Amino acid sequence: MNQDYTLHIYTGGLVETNGYLLAFNDGTNILIDAPEGVSSWLQKKNLKPSHLLLTHQHYDHVMDAAAVQALGVPVYAHSPYSTFLTLETMARAWGMPQVSAYQIDHLLAEQTSLTFGSQKFSLAHVPGHSPDSVTFYHESSGQLFSGDTLFQQSIGRADLPGHGDPRLLIAGIRQKLLTLPVATTVYPGHGSSTTIQAEIQRNPYLR
Repeated sequence: MNQDYTLHIYTGGLVETNGYLLAFNDGTNILIDAPEGVSSWLQKKNLKPSHLLLTHQHYDHVMDAAAVQALGVPVYAHSPYSTFLTLETMARAWGMPQVSAYQIDHLLAEQTSLTFGSQKFSLAHVPGHSPDSVTFYHESSGQLFSGDTLFQQSIGRADLPGHGDPRLLIAGIRQKLLTLPVATTVYPGHGSSTTIQAEIQRNPYLR
């Protein structure tokens, strides 16, 4: 595996959501997800994303999407922005801050790969936690950014009305993620990293 970038990890917001900044040696800076506080963190670290990729649009992953987009950063996501996808009604009921509206510059619904300069990502649509959930696999480094689909010894919650489908989620993980090389490192939307091999062997939801 070829590690041709520096990985910066941010964790923040009320539910401790991970954001990942991939600073490639060729100058490309890919931000994956935009949890609350990530824009200030980027400024403090003097990092400027060139692209923002959203694994899905639940509120905790997009709280700073508008702030990042205001810097001139194009936003990529499976589906157009909507308050349904951001869980706006539920978030307000839970006392969460309101999501500032943003625009999706590039829709990924029909795509299976993305290329930025010399960097290629494979995309997999894995609904079941959210209808628009996608994962991003950087083949040359063997790293998967799984959003809220696959976690260390767990999977994404699949009980949100209109969003969740546990059978669909588990089937998608088995068919599209567990078939990646076993050495693949998985960076999820919450919690610590893991590997495909570890999840095949020990994830109780996937046995």
